[in-house]
This record gives sequence, structure tokens and C-alpha cells, in this order.
Amino acid sequence: MDIVESVYRVTQSFPKQELYGLTSQLRRAAVSIPANIAEGNSRQHIKEYLNFLSIAQGSVAELETEIEIAGRLKYLAPGEVESLMKLLISLGKQIRALRAALARPQRS
Repeated sequence: MDIVESVYRVTQSFPKQELYGLTSQLRRAAVSIPANIAEGNSRQHIKEYLNFLSIAQGSVAELETEIEIAGRLKYLAPGEVESLMKLLISLGKQIRALRAALARPQRS
């Protein structure tokens, strides 16, 4: 959720011509991460949860790419890029760890 807030905050200053372009893509990818984690968690089967976590992981990668693009276009300051990337790297590690834990055979 912190990443969603940060992305919305930093994209407010993007050029207006990017509203339906990069701004929209960044926001959509950011919202997709917690939405897929929440939806997967509500499912009854671990396999479904793992699928939604995989989608969330893909959205993390997508957002990393879009932030890099925004930085190259000078829409984000280098410090903003670095800060967001640190959050995304950390979140990506957490999602991978959760996926690995859920994929392990459960003992009764």
C-alpha cells in the first residue's frame, strides 16, 4: 500500500500528456500488486493464491521498468527512482519468500 501511495504522489507532477500514458500505467501496476495479493489470499486453495502472487510479482517487475523509464525521461528525480526501487526490491523479495513458503509441502 505504501508503494501505491508513493506512486500516486510522484505521478501527480508528471506532464499532463502522460495522464493516459505512463502515469496511468504506473498507477495501474502499483494498484495491481496489493489487489492481487488480497484477492489471492481470499481464495480457498494454495494453488490459486500462488497464481495471484505470481501476478503480483509480475506487476512489481512491470512497475520497476516503468519507474526506470520515468527516471530516464526526467519525470522522476534520481532520488525518487532510488527510493521507489528500494521499496520494490524489498517487496519483490517478500513476495518470493511467501510464494516459496506456500509452495512447500504442508505437514499435518
